[in-house]
Amino acid sequence: MKKIFVLDTNVLLHDPRAIFSFEDNDVVIPIVVIEELDKFKKGVDEIGRNARQVSRILDEYRMKGKLSQGVPLEGGGNLRVELNHQSTESLPSELIAVKADNRILATALNLKHDNLPVILVTKDTNLRIKADALGMTAEDFESDTITLDELYSGETELLVAPGAIDDFYAKGELQPGDPAPLPNQFALLKNSANESQTALARYSKQKNAFVPITTAKHGVWGITAKNKQQQFALDLLLNDDIRLVTLVGKAGTGKTLLALAAGLEKSIELRSFQRLVVSRPVFPMGKDIGFLPGDIDEKLRPWMQPIRDNLDFLVGSSGGPGRVKGKKDLQSLFDLGMIEVEPLTYIRGRSMPNQYLIVDEAQNLTPHEIKTIITRAGEGTKVVLTGDPYQIDNPYIDSSSNGLTYVVDRFKEEPIAGHITLVKGERSDLAELAATLL
Repeated sequence: MKKIFVLDTNVLLHDPRAIFSFEDNDVVIPIVVIEELDKFKKGVDEIGRNARQVSRILDEYRMKGKLSQGVPLEGGGNLRVELNHQSTESLPSELIAVKADNRILATALNLKHDNLPVILVTKDTNLRIKADALGMTAEDFESDTITLDELYSGETELLVAPGAIDDFYAKGELQPGDPAPLPNQFALLKNSANESQTALARYSKQKNAFVPITTAKHGVWGITAKNKQQQFALDLLLNDDIRLVTLVGKAGTGKTLLALAAGLEKSIELRSFQRLVVSRPVFPMGKDIGFLPGDIDEKLRPWMQPIRDNLDFLVGSSGGPGRVKGKKDLQSLFDLGMIEVEPLTYIRGRSMPNQYLIVDEAQNLTPHEIKTIITRAGEGTKVVLTGDPYQIDNPYIDSSSNGLTYVVDRFKEEPIAGHITLVKGERSDLAELAATLL
């Protein structure tokens, strides 16, 4: 049966093209949503851009007919800006009538009296609760959500025939069974007769075989892998054929440190890339401290300091492993343009060829922002996304709708991409206990 979907403002701000996601059903936008979009349209951030895009889409459909009466959508449904059904008399007296959320709720509730089923679509948890309390059907907008329990881990375990592991080491490859693994999926191969005999492998789509992973005996820029997931991560980070790498894991698993160590190795030591570019979104944890004094570098220093701390550790001025290797001091690498640390605010419109681009804290980005970043990659550029979906500071996304998990799911079948979920914390015993228990 055909349905009516009533969209909340936050759905359109999250995805401006959400109105095209409901197949042949009718899409209703309450007039109060247009008022709310008007408040956001002047913003220079992603929310402002999305608000303006929604307005442009609605204006295009306005040219095809009267939005108040309904304009046909390509999927077979109709798009309507609802002017009627605005009365709040059907709402409990406890709900403030002039509040935008409650007016949207009233519109959906009054539409229920028509013949078609009505579903309120909102990313506001409390509004879904209120709708449920009033006997209405309410849903989150889930066209791009991936639950963490279902998220592709990037690895598997396989039992192989006795002697297969010896052949694997001798020939450098092993034919997979059915079904074939995903491209660049890692495997812990175990001898079925003696499970203590194991091997680490990665499935190569090009060779249609498992191949040995890259092992750095002396570490990468002084950093050595401490568990199998870190070995898998380094294999992805050092492979020039894999152009998109996603590393997901809780705090302290080594995501950022491994990515930076590999980036330094590939761009400065091996010169495989022109420079190392490291970036992260500007989102505070907790209450923002307000405006910061100084020029742009001074303003951004608090946001970029976590990256600088890791670089400082690796290059060696703070006694890290890089010091043993006698590398140049960190500032000289910045002065020579071999390392850039900058916010994502200024990445739109750039083209970045032959660069090793690391985006830290990528879980705070929307799917659209992630798309903007990846499409900046020019010829020869490698993009590395790291983050922890459980630590999100962006109020408009959550663990299942953020850009990082979205990319992992969309790229898992592409030979040009690789992913691994890091599990074990290696920062310290205290950090591991905190990440697990708290």
